[in-house]
Amino acid sequence: MTFSAELWDRGAAKVYDEIVRHPFITGLTDGTLSHDAFRYFIVQDSHYLRAYSRALTLVAARATDEEAVSMFARHAAEAIEVERELHTGLLAQLGLTPADVDAAGSGPTTTAYMSYLTAVCATGTYAEAVAVVLPCYWIYRDVGRELLTRSSPDPVYREWIATYGSPEFDAVVESVLAVTDRLEMGVAERERCHQHFATTSRYEWMFWDAAYHQLDWPV
Repeated sequence: MTFSAELWDRGAAKVYDEIVRHPFITGLTDGTLSHDAFRYFIVQDSHYLRAYSRALTLVAARATDEEAVSMFARHAAEAIEVERELHTGLLAQLGLTPADVDAAGSGPTTTAYMSYLTAVCATGTYAEAVAVVLPCYWIYRDVGRELLTRSSPDPVYREWIATYGSPEFDAVVESVLAVTDRLEMGVAERERCHQHFATTSRYEWMFWDAAYHQLDWPV
């Protein structure tokens, strides 16, 4: 079994099943999800992508071969472009501006997820850094595939589904999985990778759930 398959089986398989059954996801595909919840999601995803880009820069700095350095650095830049292009278009359709995103700030789940990513990428090993960023690539790709089979009657949701279910994004994920399967690590480091992968997989579910409930700071 490949290392990535081990990670998925131990840390993401059950979480992924819960994600595709989550009312945020089912609401996207049947069109019943409120636009307020989707606005919350897009705003928070904008904040998250900025932090994810910085985390990928840290992964690139720790990479042990030039190909991986180049790949993660490129993905860091592309995350910012996604935030600018896709979200700018969606924000306009949802009646929001980039200034609204900045004013809203990052919510509690977003802040916790971003902080965990940054901490592991800054202080962990290269393998740990790859493991902690991998769920965002992989779960989004597989959710995108699932959503494409269902689509949505809502044109805004349909646009988002088409982006994350694209062949281009699929190729990006496969390249990261290939890097993951070439990682070399000891037993203790391997276990830490499993822990990080499982944690950010859970954060992926929590991110959808926070958007569905439009979770805000308590005070």
